[in-house]
Amino acid sequence: MAFQQIDVSQKPVSFRTATASGRIRLRRETIGLIKKGKAVKGDPISLAQMTGIQAVKKTPDLLALCHPLKVEGTKVRITVKPDTIEVTVTVTAHEKTGVEMEALTAVSVALLNIWDMVKQYEKDRTGRYQTTRIESVRVIEKTKS
Repeated sequence: MAFQQIDVSQKPVSFRTATASGRIRLRRETIGLIKKGKAVKGDPISLAQMTGIQAVKKTPDLLALCHPLKVEGTKVRITVKPDTIEVTVTVTAHEKTGVEMEALTAVSVALLNIWDMVKQYEKDRTGRYQTTRIESVRVIEKTKS
């Protein structure tokens, strides 16, 4: 099977936005450590914000057929709840193709970074993650004007 990157050369440039979100389910005790600033590896929330932005820039390196875009804005919002942390990312650009893959990549990488930073608190005695899971990664809004 042959692969090809879609030709967007004839498409007009338009203002595009995409917002994606997802969450990681954690033990309440782990959330408590994060809120108190006691995670040994550092602040997972701040790191998730930074890595989300970095992931937007790296999207075409990670997704083989994704066009490199000139992203003009990335906003990463993180909400801590009693047993989950939700990451929401909005990406904007004037481009010929959408920015939803950048938003989805940012959410996914931010959530993975949170998991990596707190995994020592999430494992049970056998090394399994009984509670920890990444859920509901999805595009929640996409616009083109």
